Amino acid sequence: MNITNGKSVDVEKSLVCVFCASKDSIEPPFNNAASELGREIAKSGYGLVYGGGDQGLMGRVARAVHENGGPVLGITPRALTKIEGGESYGRTILVDSMHERKGMMNDNAMSFIALPGGFGTMEELLEITTWSLLSIHSKPVVVLNTNGYYNALKDFIEKAVAAGFVESTNRDILVFCDTPQEAVAAIAKYQPPETRYKLNWSAPVQI
Repeated sequence: MNITNGKSVDVEKSLVCVFCASKDSIEPPFNNAASELGREIAKSGYGLVYGGGDQGLMGRVARAVHENGGPVLGITPRALTKIEGGESYGRTILVDSMHERKGMMNDNAMSFIALPGGFGTMEELLEITTWSLLSIHSKPVVVLNTNGYYNALKDFIEKAVAAGFVESTNRDILVFCDTPQEAVAAIAKYQPPETRYKLNWSAPVQI
């Protein structure tokens, strides 16, 4: 395991960022799907960027990618190493904040997949979805909806569309899949909606 303090490292640009729980579930299908996703990512020629550590679904995905020959990059805030585990797979970058972690995961990822998780997973998924809406990135955002875990999120999006808060075609920023195989295959097929805000984040704005 190679550890770098707060600095980027040279990694392959075919890394899939996975958001998921740092705990195992009491429901085995969620744990199994995490390991299966890791195997599928590596088998498809991709690598992994994730929150680091060896705990829970996060550890399962990383272990499976690593054991199947895929590169792994973990990005971990120092304060979370006691919770998410100090042992890791591949390379690890230690950072000072959650904001730094999320920015670096976006910088190193070519796509995003969300597995089941809690508050942190949902926050990461919705933030990266918002970043796509605002054209901060145009990368695939995929939700692995194991056992219908994210059905409530699908319902929420439909309610937001019906209320006029979300453009109907912008619901397609998120692609929902039922199996790890479908989730990884969706990366290559992804097309960001044309109705997203077309903003230029690299140019200064005159106010």
